[in-house]
Amino acid sequence: MKIKFSIEYRTVWGENLFIHYGKDRKAAMQYAGDGIWSTVIEAESEAEFGSYHYEVEEYGRFKRREWMQHSLESGEKRTGNTPPDEAYAEIRDKWQMMPRCAGTAVPVFSLRSENGFGTGEFNDLKLLTDWAAATGQKIIQLLPVNDTTMTGTWTDSYPYSAVSIYALHPQFIHLPDAGVEEDEEYNTLKNTLNALPAVDYEKVNAEKDRLLRKAFASRWRSTCMSGEYRRFFRENSFWLLPYAAFRILQKKYGTSDFNRWGEYKAYDPTKTGALLKKEKQECNYFCFVQFHLHRQLSMARDYAHSHGVYLKGDLPIGISPESADAWTSPELFHLDSQAGAPPDAFAAKGQNWGLPTYNWDRMSRDGYAWWKSRMKNMEQYFDAFRIDHILGFFRIWEIPLGAKSGLLGHFSPALPYSAAYLRGLGFSLPDSGSAIPESEDVLFVADPYAEGYWHPRIAARDTDAYMALDQSMKDTYNRLYDDFFYHRHNGFWKESAMKKLPELLSSTQMLACGEDLGMIPACVPDVMKDLCILSLEIQRMPKLAGETFADVGRYPYMSVCSTSTHDMNPLRAWWKEDGKLSQKFFNEVLGKCGHAPQECETWICRDIVKMHLDSPSLLAILPLQDWLSTDEELRNPDADSERINDPAEAPHYWRYRMHLTLEKLLEAVESNRRLHDMISAARR
Repeated sequence: MKIKFSIEYRTVWGENLFIHYGKDRKAAMQYAGDGIWSTVIEAESEAEFGSYHYEVEEYGRFKRREWMQHSLESGEKRTGNTPPDEAYAEIRDKWQMMPRCAGTAVPVFSLRSENGFGTGEFNDLKLLTDWAAATGQKIIQLLPVNDTTMTGTWTDSYPYSAVSIYALHPQFIHLPDAGVEEDEEYNTLKNTLNALPAVDYEKVNAEKDRLLRKAFASRWRSTCMSGEYRRFFRENSFWLLPYAAFRILQKKYGTSDFNRWGEYKAYDPTKTGALLKKEKQECNYFCFVQFHLHRQLSMARDYAHSHGVYLKGDLPIGISPESADAWTSPELFHLDSQAGAPPDAFAAKGQNWGLPTYNWDRMSRDGYAWWKSRMKNMEQYFDAFRIDHILGFFRIWEIPLGAKSGLLGHFSPALPYSAAYLRGLGFSLPDSGSAIPESEDVLFVADPYAEGYWHPRIAARDTDAYMALDQSMKDTYNRLYDDFFYHRHNGFWKESAMKKLPELLSSTQMLACGEDLGMIPACVPDVMKDLCILSLEIQRMPKLAGETFADVGRYPYMSVCSTSTHDMNPLRAWWKEDGKLSQKFFNEVLGKCGHAPQECETWICRDIVKMHLDSPSLLAILPLQDWLSTDEELRNPDADSERINDPAEAPHYWRYRMHLTLEKLLEAVESNRRLHDMISAARR
């Protein structure tokens, strides 16, 4: 049969439209004028078009794609005038964009339900979906959900340092659905852990592991014989077996540092295969747990979709240096360096995440296959994703291994200055230098890749070395510093990002949202706009120089706006941080006269939330704490307990839990109706 597809879509010079259908098939559309593109495709049956979408390419490179898939039922179908023996249909489509909508951001571990086990679980997403639907919300945003088990202590609570980009965290499993009996011991433990105000990471994970091992002993035989498990294993064994081996060796040697694993320090598939045969039961246990985690998250996703709610995941910029990924593919990473962030509003000395940076040159050789596989895996569960620290795809803040703070870091890739050039400006520098200077009180740091090249030290104007310069040299340094950090790399970093991001985005149907806060090069907004990546807009972190608070009414449509992030205090705790700042907000943003209240009262929170809902942003995704702050009945009595992370504190214990259960939240019918009305009034 022949099917003619047509769609109205306005392109610019150099852009072409393609339809993607079936298994990795695509066809070019022809421009017919007046914004109409069309093509005729011969197919054996309509089944080939059970799901399809359109993409735009610019000069042969991916540029943007639709947010949602089409089906033949969703298009306007007409029968054409064709010979009687030839089946023919014509489909008229509209470009699928997401409507402006509201949503909630909350870590899975922060959810509290009557059936939980001291932490939030994937099953709790169903209750959260019910609340989202009741209040008119369309999207739920989560923090990373991958396994971070390294030491078995609370330091593993940090969700951005996974031991596998594929494995899900066992803490999110609902034990009864994995075969754990709900006997007296279970219920006593459940009630004790659920009564705690915050997550007891060590106790929760230790008890879950113990009870899961009991369930495995009785349920493994029936599980492994099921068609569902066999399909899961067949599709995921490429990462599942190395992950199981990693966890086995982690326990055997008492460390996740694979450099201390003797004969296993370098990954060898043959040796690993022999190990897994020897440790067959332990290998099967880890597969059993991952199967149930996959099953439960998939069911939560399906439940959300059935209620018109989408799930948004979080793509961490880094991986742990002591992970299955670093062990099996060390060539893809710079394991002798650490990723972080330069000083910003979150941390005066910058951030050192302790994560290796990527060897992008090596990754490019196979078309970024590692990243594409990661995206495909994530797409099983999520409809949209947050690109953590999207600046890392342009450049990363790289800190030498051994340095503690982010002050001695440098951008990578970068265009450092030669020692000869700097000497010509009057600075005394040798032709080589240590990657880690003896002191942070320096004006320049050495480039680790090119001997004799130097980077201006970030925030160097706060050092004694800078203060010791005469005014003429200060002026010279200032010009050099400003050029280096704000102008020199714009074209260079844009080119760097355009080598990577189009490849990644073309491999997934998920809506891409970038976390673009902090020191943002001028090239970043242009690239994000070209690739249809949503920006992140935070009122307390304005992107225009000279502003104290961003103008919410001027946010771009292609953006996610929020009242706060997990790295900041929620509204009520922020209000008490700095009285002068909240007074300024009270007078200038809220337009109120007189003294600001000491507490962020419900009407203030409500006004701030309404501001964000009324903004032009495509998505208004607010922290659960800030939604609840708008209602006296729902808000937490202890506002200071609601912060999720403090970047200036490392390591930080990620353990915040909502103060009331999801069941209680659903029972607050009148409060939920008010939220629904607020969202509806904003046309979301």
